[in-house]
Amino acid sequence: MSPIVKLTDVHKSFGPLTVLDGLNMEVAQGEKVALIGPSGSGKSTVLRTIMTLERINGGEIEIDGEPLWHMKKGDRLVPANEAHLRKMRSKVGMVFQQFNLFPHWTVLKNVMNPVCSVLGLPAKEAKARAEELLALVGLKDKHHEYPGRLSGGQQQRVAIARALALRPRIMLFDEVTSALDPELVGEVLNVLRMLAHEHDLTMIMVTHQMGFAREIADRVLFFENGRIAEAGKPEKVFTRPDSERTRAFLNAVLQG
Repeated sequence: MSPIVKLTDVHKSFGPLTVLDGLNMEVAQGEKVALIGPSGSGKSTVLRTIMTLERINGGEIEIDGEPLWHMKKGDRLVPANEAHLRKMRSKVGMVFQQFNLFPHWTVLKNVMNPVCSVLGLPAKEAKARAEELLALVGLKDKHHEYPGRLSGGQQQRVAIARALALRPRIMLFDEVTSALDPELVGEVLNVLRMLAHEHDLTMIMVTHQMGFAREIADRVLFFENGRIAEAGKPEKVFTRPDSERTRAFLNAVLQG
């Protein structure tokens, strides 16, 4: 079966700084993949290019068998127009480090409004979907609260519900616990565990939570200098890494 996400020789630079250096990566439908590695190794940039938040400088990304940054015109590929990018973007949801909720909207409105504006669903249907997802992430009793009255963990769970509300086939999680106080990390990781175990979502997660990556991921990719330096099952990568660089990184993180 074809991968649902495929990156081929992807390059991305910010000025003179090369962030992705000929990256090749595939993710299967329903696979849970954890991206680990030092800061600046390109992990978050991978997610941002898949979400079309950062344009690549070279190579190709395919989502569900279709080119992301290009589209077919007759028998050739041309740069994607906004309509094509919008169509492709609808297959992908992303949750960021910061919650990015609208402070003047209730929790319910934060989740249901994108469903109305992006998918064009009637308000009644969007409301029902939002209520269902808020229950799923353990916030059934918070519909009418405003984000400022919630803990960071609760706000992040609202952000997860909002992303899920658009029914993406692929979910991207970029260090979703890094802005949280330590005692709130667990409640967000529990939601991700539930999604991983109970739903056929493709999940790509950038994380420094090594125990969580080991538990949840089908595969772990270790990034170094904009490339995948090591890849494998969590048990293999975490206990018997092939690369000395992977070993040094894991020792530093686990000791820290």
